[in-house]
Amino acid sequence: MTPFAIAGVQMHVNALQSNVEGMMQRLDILMARFPWTQMVLFSELAPFGPLERFKLPPENEIIDRFCAAARRHKVWLIPGSMFLTSPHDGQVYNTSLVIDPDGNVVRRYAKMFPFLPYEAGIAAGTDFCVFDVPDVGRFGLSICYDMWFPETTRQLTSQGVEVLLHPVLTGTTDRDAELAIARATAAQFQCYVFDVNGLGAGGVGKSCVVDPTSLVLHQSAGQEDMFPIEVDLSMVRRQRETGMKGLGQVLKSFRDRSVDFSVYDRTSGTDSFLNTLGPLEVPQQGSRAGLHVDVPADTEAEIRERKAATDVGQVPFAGGNSSG
Repeated sequence: MTPFAIAGVQMHVNALQSNVEGMMQRLDILMARFPWTQMVLFSELAPFGPLERFKLPPENEIIDRFCAAARRHKVWLIPGSMFLTSPHDGQVYNTSLVIDPDGNVVRRYAKMFPFLPYEAGIAAGTDFCVFDVPDVGRFGLSICYDMWFPETTRQLTSQGVEVLLHPVLTGTTDRDAELAIARATAAQFQCYVFDVNGLGAGGVGKSCVVDPTSLVLHQSAGQEDMFPIEVDLSMVRRQRETGMKGLGQVLKSFRDRSVDFSVYDRTSGTDSFLNTLGPLEVPQQGSRAGLHVDVPADTEAEIRERKAATDVGQVPFAGGNSSG
């Protein structure tokens, strides 16, 4: 058995003021209540909320405070994510940090799939995040909408990731769909999934922890919650060798596949259908996008009838009747 205790923190997030003090307080409370915790994960954009105007430079005192907190409590700390400006291209990235128990930032991960078209102005990252916890196992990190694209988890688990850490900010009606995706991801890729959402401006809660058989180990509701879960990474290794519950050996089946997927070759033309879907933009009121139905034009008789009614001070109803 290779046990390791990971705690998620589902907390209220304010959009108009810093939440850093609140995060520090909850971290202190968590470690006082559950001192056996070895890693702590907060929700996406927990420190400052979802507004880009609170972006920070890549090195700042807030990161220093998180590093000091990890060192003080001797835990691995992923403090959600923040909008950080790149020193290379000046663009803003939704960035998570992985901080080790000595207070060192060992990885930075920029969200690969900003929630477009709603998260406009946020650049997409291109580098995957994989890190090892010595004598424990291999961990990977993705952020919110990334999980809707199974290729992201495929890349991570093909590199040996056994636990997927997944901070989320979802305050919309698709949260239940995300919970289904979290369970499916755990089963498809034979890994633990820690999916931590926020509250208030940080989401609608419903954080979850799923094991490699798709069993939900914990499901938060709509209130604040901190939930340490001890995972067993030897279970991951066993299932990857023998199959989920002794059945599907999906990672090995993918390894031994007889087909490569032409859809990933952008020059193949296989994905030409996608070009028919129109631009990636926010729908507008009354949009008929995707219906592919033409609105019938008024007939010449209807136009004459409407003109005649107008001339005598009458206005026709849509159904053809009129009132005086």
